[in-house]
Amino acid sequence: MTLLYLAALLIALTGMVVLDGRFRLFFWRDGRRAAIVLAAGVVFFLVWDLAGVGGGIFFRGETAFMTGLQIAPEVPLEEVFFLTLLCYLTMNVYGFWSRRRSTAGERGKRS
Repeated sequence: MTLLYLAALLIALTGMVVLDGRFRLFFWRDGRRAAIVLAAGVVFFLVWDLAGVGGGIFFRGETAFMTGLQIAPEVPLEEVFFLTLLCYLTMNVYGFWSRRRSTAGERGKRS
């Protein structure tokens, strides 16, 4: 039961990769740039989390669904995977909407 949350995050990340590959939204559009953007987003939010922990704002919630492993005080291992999922989802949505917007613009020019 302790790996349930991590497993759910990994399944969701797998779904993001499948959607990305199918529709060429993020990594399949430009892998180098995508890796830089994803890493920058995850690092930004990890620093944000550490600042929140240091300021006494964020605390790790105890649950039987988590591994119990921490990468820093009050920052569980699952947080890295959650932040990766959050950033990946955001970039896939951005890729979808930017593609949709450019496609609509091209249709408008043909009319």
